[in-house]
Amino acid sequence: MEEEENEGRGLLWRTIITAVLLSAGMLLPLQGTTRLLVFLLPYAVISYEVVWTAIKNIFHGELLDENFLMTIASVGAFCIGEYPEAVAVMLFYAVGELFEDAAVGKSRRSIAELMQIRPDHANVLRDGVEQKVAPETVAVGETILVRPYEKIPLDGDILEGETAVDASALTGESLPQDKKPGDAVASGTVNLTGMIKVEVRSVFGESTVAKILDLVENASEKKTRQEDFITRFARWYTPCVVAAAVLLAVIAPLFFGQPWDDWVRRALVFLVVSCPCALVISVPLSFFGGIGGASKKGILIKGSTYLEALSKADTFVFDKTGTLTKGSFRVVDVHPEEISEEELLGYAAAAESFSGHPIAASILKANSRRIDPDRFGEVAELPGRGMKAVYDGKTVCVGNCALMDDIGADWHDCELTGTIVHVSVNCKYMGHIIISDEPKPDSAATVAGLQRAGVARVVMLTGDKKAVGEAVAKELGVPEVFAELLPADKVAKVEALLAEKPEGTTLAFVGDGVNDAPVLTRADVGVAMGALGSDAAIEAADVVLMDDKPSKLVTALAISRKTMRIVRENIVFALAVKAVILALGALGIATMWLAVFGDVGVLILAVLNAMRTLNVKEFGAE
Repeated sequence: MEEEENEGRGLLWRTIITAVLLSAGMLLPLQGTTRLLVFLLPYAVISYEVVWTAIKNIFHGELLDENFLMTIASVGAFCIGEYPEAVAVMLFYAVGELFEDAAVGKSRRSIAELMQIRPDHANVLRDGVEQKVAPETVAVGETILVRPYEKIPLDGDILEGETAVDASALTGESLPQDKKPGDAVASGTVNLTGMIKVEVRSVFGESTVAKILDLVENASEKKTRQEDFITRFARWYTPCVVAAAVLLAVIAPLFFGQPWDDWVRRALVFLVVSCPCALVISVPLSFFGGIGGASKKGILIKGSTYLEALSKADTFVFDKTGTLTKGSFRVVDVHPEEISEEELLGYAAAAESFSGHPIAASILKANSRRIDPDRFGEVAELPGRGMKAVYDGKTVCVGNCALMDDIGADWHDCELTGTIVHVSVNCKYMGHIIISDEPKPDSAATVAGLQRAGVARVVMLTGDKKAVGEAVAKELGVPEVFAELLPADKVAKVEALLAEKPEGTTLAFVGDGVNDAPVLTRADVGVAMGALGSDAAIEAADVVLMDDKPSKLVTALAISRKTMRIVRENIVFALAVKAVILALGALGIATMWLAVFGDVGVLILAVLNAMRTLNVKEFGAE
């Protein structure tokens, strides 16, 4: 990085010196050899790298690149006596490079801010002694100390201490998060207030920070159709233009007795304006800027392919629990039969104590009875149905109505809206528990924002009962909802929606990333949200929203659409201007100065346009 900065400063100084010498040469009344020598000096200052690169590339088989075009055009201009124009070709080419470096530097700084999350060291406690070691050397289960204003180096759970954690580098969220013993903390976040002891639960290579860094570093590997088109276009376009320039220079003088000077000048104009720099540089830079701008807002896009796919998303499918709703369930009512409420909660909590589902956590929180681990027999989790456990010699089943049907329990529905958890003991129905999950504060605004953005179809999928799903959908303004879906049903429903979407558009599935990996993978664009610390989300999704706000999705859509619009603008603008100047050059109307604008001027304008991808207002921001 330091070497690149030194090269940039050197180019800037050479550009300034050349501009001064060129201006002086044009103002002085010089003639003949003296005039040639005066313009050769600034030419040598500004062009030696380009000329030397062109010579080296010739010997490496890379003949027709922009260095070769600039060299031939400028040397040719000297040969026909257009000395100022020859220097100007190289000077403005250097100016274009300066603008390119500035734009790339700005994009890199946006991503570099994210890359600063890489921790420098970890303070690990070994045999009661604190040791400062590399994070890669810390094992799972070891205890680390994190002092105020230090980066948390590894994922883990707080053992001692309370603090506030700054997760803005990952999520874009400026407000700190309060943490206490038992809470999970993610690598790459910053400890703000108190010293904490953290038990490590994943090695550095599997940590949140390592996965994010790998994602960002490799984001540029997956290219869009536009980038592939530009690469192929430049490969054929440049040789064709060089051949056309040669024909333009020789046909009229050889066969029609026209003056060589005039037609060589036209050919040189043709060469200068033909350089495809504006396209080759601005299109990848636009995607780079879009990905960099998104990362500043806590949105990680795994490559320009997915940025393009997201821009065409016309169908958005949301998982309900943990995505549009908080996923923090609570018991709102208990309806027992033949036993007390306390007994019903006790049986349910015993079976659910082996589940990691949020519904299980809410039942365990509401339970007041002690669960004795020595009283358990066989325990089984039934995907999409619930839990089955032998407790105190009794077979306890806790789950949905499908599970009750499987075991033949005589269950009945409830008039209350919510997630209904049925309980049976030895296949006899014992009652049900009503669980409620509230929507996230910005879920309704997210749905409305997508609809205002012109998204044709917004759909919600849920495993909850139809009444619960429809109630949540109505509250959030979601037009379509499909309820009572098992995990496999969600995949099938997404496949059906994929078949229904208009041609040329894409379908984006948005889930919490914990249990949605199959659907995230099946969609055109898989978006995982609330993914801070979720390995499954970072692995399975194409776009990762690092905090728990679904409204970031509207921002991501705006960034992707703006990036693609700028890419198209640059392609059309560059090709149109070049086509006009190429035609004028062939007709002898365009001068070398106009050719310089057609190359470098278009490049500068395209690069400045590409830099706009870094600036997209976050949805909901004032």
